[in-house]
Amino acid sequence: MTEARWRTAITDHVAHEPYLRGYRLVDLIGRYSFAEVAYLTLKGELPTPAAARMMDAMFVAVVDHGVAVPSVVADRMVISGGNPLHVGVAAGVLTFGEAHGGAIETAARILQATAAQEGDVAALARTRVAQARANKERLAGFGHRYYKERDPRTARMFEIAREVNFYGRHCALAEAMAAELKAQTGRALVLNVDGAIAAIISDMGFDWRLGKGFFIIGRVVGLVAHGFEEITRERPFRRLGAQDTAYDGPPPRALPDAEV
Repeated sequence: MTEARWRTAITDHVAHEPYLRGYRLVDLIGRYSFAEVAYLTLKGELPTPAAARMMDAMFVAVVDHGVAVPSVVADRMVISGGNPLHVGVAAGVLTFGEAHGGAIETAARILQATAAQEGDVAALARTRVAQARANKERLAGFGHRYYKERDPRTARMFEIAREVNFYGRHCALAEAMAAELKAQTGRALVLNVDGAIAAIISDMGFDWRLGKGFFIIGRVVGLVAHGFEEITRERPFRRLGAQDTAYDGPPPRALPDAEV
């Protein structure tokens, strides 16, 4: 018997019925919410009520953040070129990087590596921030274009995390690092929504490599809505206006004479 070329512990079909992490899919339908099934799919076990509430809060926190962000601009522009909904949504997802959505993964990696060291979080935060400054490293999960003193989404999620006992060492470390950044640089670099989610999923026991996944799951809802709105409300072929562009290359010039 040859070894299977593809292996998965996620899903299977038994007697033509789908099973998810060992549970019959039709038994999950109507009994568990999307957030609960997302937890099951990612983690492998059904969540506690506390974990389910935390998952739901994180997905809601990232569902949308305006029309001007790279993912929505890409989504709408691609659809304006005459492409269907799924192509626009895929384009939006492909914009997720360190500056937009992808910071959760990097921040979770930093928090998990730092929190694993011995010592209290204040001392660890002081050392890690100093190290980042010495190496001119940008710490993912801190700072925001609009929120300068506090990110209200972070405050609300940490409030819920405390209520359901998911505010642990990683969350405390993240807040300590935000305080250290202000102390060492003299300016506030708020713990943003990416940093907050990174801390919470770390305290929930998720691998940091799932970080981008949490943002993708939540934000895809917004991208679908924006894509549909573009299809139903806007004319095709969007383009930048003259006031939005500036040419800074050489002025018109003649070609050099051809050599004889």
